[in-house]
Amino acid sequence: MTTTTAGGRFARAVTEVFSPAVVVLVLPLAVAWHATAHHLGATLLWGLSVALFSSVLPMAFILRGARQGRWDTHHVRDREHRFLPLMVGLGSTTVGIALLLVGDAPREVVALSVSMFATLAVCIAVTRFWKVSLHAAVAGGAIAMVALLYGPWSLPLLGPLALVCWSRVVLGDHTVAQVLVGALLGPVVGGAVFLLVR
Repeated sequence: MTTTTAGGRFARAVTEVFSPAVVVLVLPLAVAWHATAHHLGATLLWGLSVALFSSVLPMAFILRGARQGRWDTHHVRDREHRFLPLMVGLGSTTVGIALLLVGDAPREVVALSVSMFATLAVCIAVTRFWKVSLHAAVAGGAIAMVALLYGPWSLPLLGPLALVCWSRVVLGDHTVAQVLVGALLGPVVGGAVFLLVR
């Protein structure tokens, strides 16, 4: 299906709206809201701190690389080109974790950052030989962490996860196996690390 059809355009919209960068902008705020007992100022401080180092700065690097022609798009479709952008994301997340620890951030916020670090590290290892879906891994991990904090009210988020997986396959960026592995890798690795650290 091409992006010129109605289904293709919808798939492209889903891919953008639920991209890892967007999910990692919103997820830290949801975790910080819970961790700070719904204190708005602290939620913004800690949530945006995580978002800055795990989403904004890595995405700025990726966008710059795409503009310079170092990789095809901001989704870095070619597996061979993913190592450097993902390592930059890992490094930026590491700096973010250090600052959270120095700043005495709430435990759940630190756990989120560490779980994202672990998930990204596993994705980097897998990506060296196979193109696992980062969209699915991030979305699946996000749902697991929200469910651990907010309970069964989070289950409707499985709908967007299914749409993300569908969109990546429809657009030809991943196979069914790649999105299924990603959708499982995120919750298994990210969820387990989150539980251990929090």
